[in-house]
Amino acid sequence: MITKYIFNKSSLLILLASIFLLFSYSVNKGEQSIITVVDKPDTRQQNSFYLNNRAPLVQNAFLKLPVTAVQPKGWLKEYLIRQKNGLTGNLGSISAWLQKENNAWLSKDGKGEFGWEEVPYWLKGYANLGYILNDPEVIAESKIWLEGVLNSQRSDGDFGPTVMDKNGAEDFWPKMIMLYCLQSYYEYSNDQRIIGFMRHFFEYQLNYPEDKFLQRFSYWQGLRGGDNLHSVIWLYNTTGDRWLLDLAKKIHRNTVSWVSRTSIFKEGNHEKIKGGDWPDWYQQLPDWHNVNVAQGYREPATYFQLSHDKKDLQASYDVFNIVRKHFGQVPGGLFGSDEVARPGYADPHQGMETCGMVEEMNSAEHMMRITGDIFWGDHAENVAFNSYPAAVMPDFKSLRYITSPNMVLNDALNHSPGINNAGPFLMMNPFSSRCCQHNHSQGWPYFAENLWMATPDNGAAAVLYAASEVKLKVANGTEISFEEKTNYPFEDQLLFTLHTKLSVAFPFYLRIPNWCNHAEVYINGKKELIAPLAGKYLKIQRLWKEGDIVRLHLPMQVEVKEWQENHQSVSVNYGPLTFSLKIGEEYIKKGSVETAIADSKWQKGADVKAWPSYEIHPTTPWNVGLVLNKKNIAASFTVEKRAWPSNDFPFTTDAVPILIKVKAQQIPGWKIDRNGLCGVLKNSPVKTDEPIKTVELIPMGAARLRISSFPVTGNGNNAKEW
Repeated sequence: MITKYIFNKSSLLILLASIFLLFSYSVNKGEQSIITVVDKPDTRQQNSFYLNNRAPLVQNAFLKLPVTAVQPKGWLKEYLIRQKNGLTGNLGSISAWLQKENNAWLSKDGKGEFGWEEVPYWLKGYANLGYILNDPEVIAESKIWLEGVLNSQRSDGDFGPTVMDKNGAEDFWPKMIMLYCLQSYYEYSNDQRIIGFMRHFFEYQLNYPEDKFLQRFSYWQGLRGGDNLHSVIWLYNTTGDRWLLDLAKKIHRNTVSWVSRTSIFKEGNHEKIKGGDWPDWYQQLPDWHNVNVAQGYREPATYFQLSHDKKDLQASYDVFNIVRKHFGQVPGGLFGSDEVARPGYADPHQGMETCGMVEEMNSAEHMMRITGDIFWGDHAENVAFNSYPAAVMPDFKSLRYITSPNMVLNDALNHSPGINNAGPFLMMNPFSSRCCQHNHSQGWPYFAENLWMATPDNGAAAVLYAASEVKLKVANGTEISFEEKTNYPFEDQLLFTLHTKLSVAFPFYLRIPNWCNHAEVYINGKKELIAPLAGKYLKIQRLWKEGDIVRLHLPMQVEVKEWQENHQSVSVNYGPLTFSLKIGEEYIKKGSVETAIADSKWQKGADVKAWPSYEIHPTTPWNVGLVLNKKNIAASFTVEKRAWPSNDFPFTTDAVPILIKVKAQQIPGWKIDRNGLCGVLKNSPVKTDEPIKTVELIPMGAARLRISSFPVTGNGNNAKEW
């Protein structure tokens, strides 16, 4: 039977109504809003006020704003203040690597001590922290180091400390980090010396012998050449010097390939797995060191801007997915590598360096700008909200080298070979290890800088969410500001208030996360008819006026994620937050010198007692499995909201403004293993005769001891004893 459709007046009305759902018109005193759902901003245009990709580069979806354009507020500002008053702000007076006496980074000829990655790692976040908070003391201290770097440039263009191998090849890795510092300083100061300095250095690299460049010398720089590439593209976009594109190609071809899936493990590859054979899939990546992967995977996407080859862009997605297929079947956005991911070690008690966390956030922010893919905004928030906060103490005065999704004991003992590090790597210690001790500093400042971005069509975009204020130029150059009021991710309402001296038409983009299926948008109190789609942007085009208010509602609901490839364990999500078992925490103060690893060094005259370490021991049972109603998962959970903490800091067990209650049973056979780690998971469902009790789950980022991947209990035929 063939049904005929007759186009009459009735069907015309239906058609018009359908079209109306695609475009929402909000009429208020003659004003009109056109709201559309889009994948990303239109990249066929060029922004008139912020750094675009010049031809022949592919235009990016978003453009980074200058370092001071975004002013964080609420919990994020409180985090930055704690960071300034804590380890980041005080490393200059306690870390041996940052003592100024005989420091190679302050030497005219680059000679002296401490000339590797520690100074630029720290300065990368420390200086930006000063710029964002407008802190004169931090800015002045940063300038001492920056001026030292600028004054160190030699006639050939090289600068700073020079580390050479026996064949006379140079290690460029520490200088790649310092280039980030110089770019941020240029954004802050517009100091034109930076442009000439970087141009001269890149001329030096362009003329550097190719047989001694990057991967042909050093393990670290060979895998991290993408950082160098990023800075070259930044300078090209600033100056238009075409020869910089030749250097970009040289860097890419001499960086260890993150595109190849048949990597050959070369001599010097970090931490080769001892004993046994490597599985074939282990050669799909050139390296499995967690920080190398976390920052290396963005290199092909960075090069895609020049190559236009979608295979390069896809390669970055592939690396991301490969490492998570084998080691990332866990909540929190990361993967179980400890330092180096090893076949057979994929349980949620494997962790990741704090270094890896902040580099992962940085990579996601890069990928967000390049692609506009909402996935990367979701991912940056996942790591920032769920994994990173628990890696540091609430006062930001010490941190852990390794943090895991399932972590029930922190002490000063050696947990190797359970983790891939021999030593006291689970302590909250201000001096373990020297990389994370300094590199952690970039995490929150970079996250704050990337909350807002400009768009190629002279618009504004809110791409990561937190209370903040942004100032930027839109349309024909009108300067506007948006004030964002919210306690996101702990609440689902976001309020954006526009401030402008002149009425101005421009597009405003809002990210709708992939987890949110029923978002709503209101303009000046009126609900718009359009239905936002998860994983898309709302583009609001209108003639904006002073005081316009946009309210975005991102309703959250409890969802259970099953990790089938990790023993059918489950994690509990509520919007962007993952929840962990609330475990009683006993903090035991220890001496930092006694519990630091071998390469930690104190500065002369540092007050060691003012910077203690901490063990954290559980005071309540942690070995529980969840009791879930599979026919009605939502009915298994009760969400409770609590008062917002008066100190604006929600990342502690007592201050969380939201918790979830669920039924659970203890699993007596699940114990701390012989290596002092939370026992390896076994298949769910698990049979147990223990009584059913109600337990509390709190946001994962607030739980410094936590179970985040849970077994599920049951009594069916497929349930087994632990």
